[in-house]
Formats: sequence, C-alpha cells, structure tokens
Amino acid sequence: MAEIVRMPKMSDTMTEGVIAKWHKKVGDTVKSGELMAEIETDKATMDYESFNTGTVLYIGAKEGEAVQINAVLAIVGNKGEDYSALLAGAQTAAAAGGKIETRQEVAVAVAELPAIDTSGIRAEIALMPKMSDTMSEGVIAKWHKKVGDAVKTGELLAEIETDKATMDYESYNTGTLLYIGAKEKEAVKINDVLAIIGEKNADWQTLLKAHQAKASGGAKVVAAPTGTASAAGPSSTSSSNGSASPSTSSASTSSASTSSASNGRLKASPLAKKMAKDLGYDIGKIQGTGDAGRITKHDVEVYKPSAAPSKASTGSASAPIVLPQVVGQESFEEIPVSQMRKTIAKRLAESKFSAPHFYLTMEINMDKAVEARKSMNEIAPVKISFNDMVIKAVAAALRQNPDVNVSWLGDKIRRNNHIHIGVAVAVKDGLLVPVVRFADNKSLSHIAVEVKDLAQKAHDKKLQPSDWEGSTFTISNLGMFGIEDFTAIINPPDACILAIGGIKETAIVKNGQLVPGNVMKVTMSCDHRAVDGAVGSAFLKTLKGLLEDPVRILI
Repeated sequence: MAEIVRMPKMSDTMTEGVIAKWHKKVGDTVKSGELMAEIETDKATMDYESFNTGTVLYIGAKEGEAVQINAVLAIVGNKGEDYSALLAGAQTAAAAGGKIETRQEVAVAVAELPAIDTSGIRAEIALMPKMSDTMSEGVIAKWHKKVGDAVKTGELLAEIETDKATMDYESYNTGTLLYIGAKEKEAVKINDVLAIIGEKNADWQTLLKAHQAKASGGAKVVAAPTGTASAAGPSSTSSSNGSASPSTSSASTSSASTSSASNGRLKASPLAKKMAKDLGYDIGKIQGTGDAGRITKHDVEVYKPSAAPSKASTGSASAPIVLPQVVGQESFEEIPVSQMRKTIAKRLAESKFSAPHFYLTMEINMDKAVEARKSMNEIAPVKISFNDMVIKAVAAALRQNPDVNVSWLGDKIRRNNHIHIGVAVAVKDGLLVPVVRFADNKSLSHIAVEVKDLAQKAHDKKLQPSDWEGSTFTISNLGMFGIEDFTAIINPPDACILAIGGIKETAIVKNGQLVPGNVMKVTMSCDHRAVDGAVGSAFLKTLKGLLEDPVRILI
C-alpha cells in the first residue's frame, strides 16, 4: 500500500529543506534504511534514509527545490499502484490551514488568467543558489560566458561573491546561454533568475514570463515534461528582476598565461587543486590552459616542477626628493559593500541591539605563562602561541563553568555539553570565525596546528560551512596589534565572547614589593539574558587561575 514520505525536521531551526540530490528516481526500488536523498537544511547537508520499502511512485520536488517541513517529499508503494487519490488528499489537507474564502477567491482569479505553455521550450532557468547558511543574495563577481556562448555541464559559468567567499558557479545545464539575469557587480537574491540555458533560438522570453507569473501566482504554467532539457542547477521558484537585456563583458577573454582572476583569486578546477595538493605542487606556478587561464586536470598532469628563477636584485638608486603641491584636490572613492561586510553589519547589529550586553574585565599575571610557553616550544613539534594557550585555558574553564557555555534561544537556554571555540580571524573584507571543535580534548600542539590551518583557509577564502558553524564560545584577540584591552560584540548564538588584549610588561606589586611583571587584560562580553554577572565572574576567576599556573591546563 502506498505511503507518503514527508519532509522531516532535521534541525531545531529548520523550516524547509532543499533537495541537494536524489539517490532514487521514480520507478526505482527502495528498501528501509537505504539512502534516498541528500537534503540541505539551514545547518548542513544531511542524508535522508528511507523508512519505507517498495517502489518510488512519486517525487515531490526536483533537485535544488525547497520543500516545507511535513510537505510531501515522495510516495512509496507497490509498482503500478494508483497514488493520485493519496496525493490529492495530502494536498487538500495541507491547504486546509488557510481561509476557505481566500483560497476560493485566489482559485477563481488564477482560473481567469490564460495558461502559459512552456512544454515545447527546450531551455532551463538557472536560479541563484544558496551557497552559505547566512547568504541572502550573491554578487556576480565575473561572468565566464556571455549570451550566445555554448555551455556544458560542469563548465565554469560565473564567479559569485557570497557573504563568506567568492565561489565558482559551475553550470548544471548543457546548451546555449540565452539570457543573463544580472550584470557583473550586481546582486541577485537567492532563487532569483541567474541565467537561462537551452537550445539556440529557444523562446526564453516566454519561459521567463512564465516563471515570473508562477512566482507571483498570477497564471498557470504548463511545464515541459521531465527530460526535455538538461537538469537544472539548484533552484526553487522565485521572482526575478525581469531584466531582458543580457550583459556582456566590456573586454574579451585574454590569452594570458596567468591562472589568477583579476581579484587575485586562483582559478582552478576542484580536481586540479586536489591533484596538485596530493603531488606537492605549488598550484600558483602551474599555467592554466582552460577558459580564461583556468587550471585543469591536464595542466597538473603535464606540469613539471622546476626551480623558480631567482629574482635579480635591483639596486635602489637614490631618487630626488619631490615636494608635494601646496594646494590639494579633494577626492573620494565609494566602494561597494561586500557580501561578507553586509552580513557582519546585519548580524552584529542584531546582536548588539537585541542582546543586553554587560562586560567583565580582569587582569591576569602572565609571568608563568611566558616561562611555560618558552619551555613548551623547546620540545613542541609546532610553535605554540599565547593565543593557543588561551584557547586551551578557556576550554578548560568552560568545562568547570558549564553555565557560561550556553546559547539563548528565545524561550529556552541551551546548555552545550560539548566545547567548540570560535576564533575570530581578520580577513581583507571583514571578520570570519572558524571553530576549533572539542577544544577541551585537544593538546596545545593540536590546537596550534588547527588554528594556523583555519586562519590560512580564512585568508584564502577556502573555509567550508563545517569550519565556521557550531561555536559555543568565541575568542577575539587583538593583542598582536598592541591593543591593551577592548570590548567585543557577542557572536550569536553564543552567549559570551572573550576579548584578549596584549601582554604588557609593567610594574606590579608582589609580596609587598614593586617588581616588573607581565600582565594581560581580558574583557568578557555577556548576554545578560543567559549569563549573570556572578556566573561570568566565576568563569574569569577560573580562567585567571589556569593562565597564572599553566600546568593546571594540562590536568
């Protein structure tokens, strides 16, 4: 007997799931416990294993489309079984939550509009995908194809700047690029039209019009049957800006030997990057022969590393002194806000003005920590920094003060039993917070290697969602810039963030005597909704004890 498979709730904040990939298609046999699909939630992409055994009779959404929680994901039953009544009943039940009068009025209004037939149009709309958990729109950094160009599946179509990084967008379609939805440097909201790809001379105007009508609920659309065109990329129905004028690059692609984009980002296929890494090659020295100098698998295979030519030392001739003009000219440059900066502004403004911050500052004597670090680095396989010691001490202090390792969720407080430390890293366009997971269970050498690796990934814009999600407490260290103390804004959903100042050699009172010592100031910002002053103070007292006697960190 046929059964409906509904979209499960895979995280506490999930409202819908996007079908990242189907592992079964209509007509396939599926067994209980067998992988059926990969579903992208607001947290991660997760495997969905079937609870049913039978034949897949119906699939409720294509790859890239969103499905609301409890909506129909699929129908599984006996081969050839009639599931139409079951599906109709599910759709009626889903619609029963709204007002009947309103639904009837909408139905009449839609019925009055003519249907738009797109069944004969052999083309597909590519929509702006969601490339990070906080992304709301993407900026077209560069188009690698222009209208009229041939496009193949897996071929680089564009570079898209998100709030986290600039990422390659590879086409999921094969055909001719018929329409471009935005020019370079323009923003496109998630699920708005990015491009249209299909057969040459296909009626893309009608397809675009039908998409806009369907998004607004203004007309019925007779869609093309499955398989009439190449599979579309990650997409779900949404409105578009409707711009009908395709954008073309102001300059044609040059045949330069470099493999870097104009913004300094290396252009190489994921396979080429992996091969170069496995072979120990510096991929920046490999000449790309692909589109616009993109490095391909073949380029890595034929590359023969050789000693880099030594740079000739140029003598510095003394230049004549040129005095500046007495009269200057006022000028300015307006720089478009990057996606990363937009997200930082939005999230931190929400944190600052929604979470009632209070601040606790403490001085820590770092004399023993300075001596301990010197001894550790004599035998450690990697160089251990003071920041690494602070991360380890914070993790140990959180284990002893679990009421600080919490998150505010509105109607409840989540106390985290695991300890994931977010480490703020300054990058060109703003700030990223990669996460050291289970920091309390890792050695100082392990933490040192991991932090260096994450910081490098952040600077190279190669962090993945798994690298920046899930922190339970955050550290921000500006001591290396000579900052003595500062206050930081809480990084939600964490309830606290610790601001670390530099270690300063100063006069301190010890046993009634004025002696030189090394002092470091720390300031903890706390969300008063989740953490009280006494709780935060107890945590800082524990942290102070651990750093003033670092041997205790290892116990």
